[in-house]
Amino acid sequence: MRDYFDLMPGSRGSRMESDPENVTPLRGRLVRFVSLLAHLATQPAAVHRYPQFTYLTAVLVTFSLGGPVAWATETGLPQEPIQFDRDVLPILSENCFACHGFDAEARQGGLRLDTEDGSVGESDSGLAAIVRGNADESELMRRIMLTDDGEQMPPPESEKKLSDAQREILRRWINDGGVYSKHWSFTAPSRPTTPDVEGVTHPVDRFIQTRLRKAGIEPSPRASDVTIIRRVSLDLIGLPPTSEEVSDFLQATAVDPDAAYSALVERLLQSPHYGERWARWWLDQARYADSNGYSIDGPREIWHFRDWVIDALNTDMPFDQFTIEQLAGDLLPAATQSQKVATGFHRNTQINQEGGIDREQFRIDSVFDRVATTGTVWLGLTIGCAQCHDHKFDPISQAEYYQLFAFFNNQEEPTMKVYAPSVDAGELIAELKTAEAEVDDYIAGRSQDYDAWEASLTDEEKSKLAAGLRQSLDIEPGQRKTVQRRELFAIEVGKTDSEYQARLQRMQKLDGQVNGVATTMVMQELATPRQTTILIKGDFTRPADVVEPGTPAVLPPLDVATDEPVDRLALARWITSEDNPLTARVIVNRVWQVYFGRGLVETENDFGTLGTLPSHPELLDSMALDFREQGWSLKELHRQIVTSQTYLQSSAARDDLVTLDPHNYLLARQQRIRLDAELVRDVSLAASGLLSRKFGGPPVFPPIPAGAMNTGQVSRGWDVSQGEDRFRRGLYTFVYRATPPPSLNVFDAPDGFSTCTRRSRSNTPLQALTLLNDSSFFEFAEALEIMIQDDGLKAAFLRCTSREPTSDELAVLRRLDPQSAARVLLNLDETMTRE
Repeated sequence: MRDYFDLMPGSRGSRMESDPENVTPLRGRLVRFVSLLAHLATQPAAVHRYPQFTYLTAVLVTFSLGGPVAWATETGLPQEPIQFDRDVLPILSENCFACHGFDAEARQGGLRLDTEDGSVGESDSGLAAIVRGNADESELMRRIMLTDDGEQMPPPESEKKLSDAQREILRRWINDGGVYSKHWSFTAPSRPTTPDVEGVTHPVDRFIQTRLRKAGIEPSPRASDVTIIRRVSLDLIGLPPTSEEVSDFLQATAVDPDAAYSALVERLLQSPHYGERWARWWLDQARYADSNGYSIDGPREIWHFRDWVIDALNTDMPFDQFTIEQLAGDLLPAATQSQKVATGFHRNTQINQEGGIDREQFRIDSVFDRVATTGTVWLGLTIGCAQCHDHKFDPISQAEYYQLFAFFNNQEEPTMKVYAPSVDAGELIAELKTAEAEVDDYIAGRSQDYDAWEASLTDEEKSKLAAGLRQSLDIEPGQRKTVQRRELFAIEVGKTDSEYQARLQRMQKLDGQVNGVATTMVMQELATPRQTTILIKGDFTRPADVVEPGTPAVLPPLDVATDEPVDRLALARWITSEDNPLTARVIVNRVWQVYFGRGLVETENDFGTLGTLPSHPELLDSMALDFREQGWSLKELHRQIVTSQTYLQSSAARDDLVTLDPHNYLLARQQRIRLDAELVRDVSLAASGLLSRKFGGPPVFPPIPAGAMNTGQVSRGWDVSQGEDRFRRGLYTFVYRATPPPSLNVFDAPDGFSTCTRRSRSNTPLQALTLLNDSSFFEFAEALEIMIQDDGLKAAFLRCTSREPTSDELAVLRRLDPQSAARVLLNLDETMTRE
């Protein structure tokens, strides 16, 4: 079985966690950390104090910090035969490709190490970097073994340095023939053989437990029933279970645990709140917000796109169709209003409203954003890195970047009125035109009466009219616009005319139905395509060679019939085609990340050569193929994950895993995960009994601290919502990009400036202060205080944590007055965390 690992500290996958879900590269510091571990292991006092720091343990910890746990010997080398994509490519891509890779302009010495032909051919020195089967004759080995600054590779100024183990890997690989293989993510997923594990039936568990057994690690026991119902409720609908739901589940579990859990999962997947919870996951990637960005950051109306996402997820729209409608819904045959609304995905770019800007520059910036976002969200590639030059690490040329750019360079960006599904907009508009004609005909029929009235007006009477009406009277009657004639007629002549008033009221009602509806921002193809050129250094004022729409050569070709246009629709179908090796893997990985705090590929936004390798490659491929073969059903993917024993494990820390798998790459336990910012609000709303379960509609304005919307340049309005809208889910809160609501911002909600494929999770004192003192959370505490007075502390504790308090916990809470107890309960780590 193939296992992918990042083996060396300082390699492209090196990572250390400040917390389990907030992973930060710390390449140089890892080497020093490992040296410290080795030093501690040689000190008797240290070994006495830290008995786990034996030399072998230090080696294991060293390798586990590099990425998915690598089971290594004391030499620091893989026990299995060297594999290019697993063992060699990470070293070359991190240390060599910047100067000897795909980017021709940055390439030095005439040497390419990203291709097999380049590595064995002559460089400018006349020597071959790699002599197959003979490391001693290979210039690559000579250079990396040098300590002389003049020829040493990597050069000292690069601040990169190979370890002895990395050099030995390269030596062994060359002696074994120096054979290259294609990067794993650019090859089509293949159906692996599902391991046969005694006593294990779920396919996910078979893959996970095979790895665990190979490592000599036991999985954690199943979590408690209370933990399970809270966990899966928060994960699937973003709301905690009610006390009644907990009680019903515990009773059903006592009879048939498997049937009870299966029924629970199905209930949650069918809940309309499922679409709300998972819409936020997608809207992060869509860089959704309710304002235009930049310094002015004026409000925009695009919430219909948000509601489209909720509805699409609730109906389990196949993900390939979900993709096609967002990228090119307007290009589908007889495109519906809903399909056009879906194209708002790429209208979530920023709009610069400042005076004196070059509109073409910011149009181009929007296209840059659309290319980069498409590459990140669906392909998991850093395509945006090729905007100014050939990609330095992945085989994506600048010309190929602008071929992708061409797909998004031919659009208008209109706003569109959105009508209720039951409304026939065409028929409604026709009725309005008829009503307008009837009003105008009636006015024409009484022209003599009107002319007489206007002729009788004195200057004093004219001076008492509104300014707009006086301006209309100053215009020659034959030059007046229709609306001006209607306004003047209504002043006196039509005021008491019942027939006119009836016609006018009908027209006004229809006008409100046609023009008084909300709008949304959509994409619309130009009739005449723009010409697309490569932009030198990404500068829109420096056009170069003309390019046509196309896709990177490293991926399967775009398959378009000769009589079909090569447009966004063709691109969307290519992205979701069975030949594309990336899309299904990327989406499966990103869903998995939500459930376990980390993807099977840790760099969820980079499946390229600088990204980390899969911890469980066969599982990833198996699930990606299942996802496609099961009709791209996201609900089926969720069902597959949450019904596994891997998901249902306890998240409790274990002493043995501290040394064997400190970062839980092998998934011997579940992961405690701090709730997303919106869910922090939702859980508090639910616990306090204030939660509004109203769906969709315009964004709302819950209470925020005074002055929070005032910046140095702009004071933004925030008219606090009243009634039910004051207590709606965080998903519906209005978000200004430049000044997000503080209670969302402090809990790491994205700002919408760019796509967010993984939220960071911080742990700061300001979060606790927000839960205690923010005006919204204070209101929640007041409502919970009333519940404590009416129903008691036990009931309130259960509402917040889904379990009953222990006697010790209850004793502590009873020392507090009801309001303080309520504030404490809403501030509990257990309330804000998914176990």
